[in-house]
Amino acid sequence: MTIGKIDPRYGDPSATAPAWAKIERLLVDAQLYWIITVRVDGRPHAVPLVGVWHEGAFAFCTGAEEQKQRNLDAHPHVAVTTGNTGGRRWNSGVELVVGGAAERVTDDGLLEALAEAWFAKYGEDWKFVVRDQEFVEVSDSGGSTSGGARVYRVTASKVIAFGGDHGQTTYRF
Repeated sequence: MTIGKIDPRYGDPSATAPAWAKIERLLVDAQLYWIITVRVDGRPHAVPLVGVWHEGAFAFCTGAEEQKQRNLDAHPHVAVTTGNTGGRRWNSGVELVVGGAAERVTDDGLLEALAEAWFAKYGEDWKFVVRDQEFVEVSDSGGSTSGGARVYRVTASKVIAFGGDHGQTTYRF
């Protein structure tokens, strides 16, 4: 069982940390995420993307020529945020930051399960088939396809939840 620890420097130490199940539900339900990767020269690179929280890890995909792929080739450590889960105010909602290392998914069974998870979450907007250990997007017409995308999973080493009545709560794995 994962238990959060409130940081008294940034929150109310008498508050109750949100249950991990609530935090995980926010990770599952988020529609947009941000990923921060590290360039070869050490500069950060942040971009929005879609993804799924599946079986305890965040999954995303990227094209072989994209900046984040080049960054991952050099540095697998990433931070993923949920964007905005509470409205655009500092004192409402809960914002999440997932820290961990991105690992490429090449197992066809897991890729198929992730493609199904994407479709269940986003529908025809993000429908993939698995080919050559990559996702290939299939348009909503079912006829056109684009180039492949590599799929990665980020198993969290730490998740930090900001907001609500708890302030800042950290979950370690």
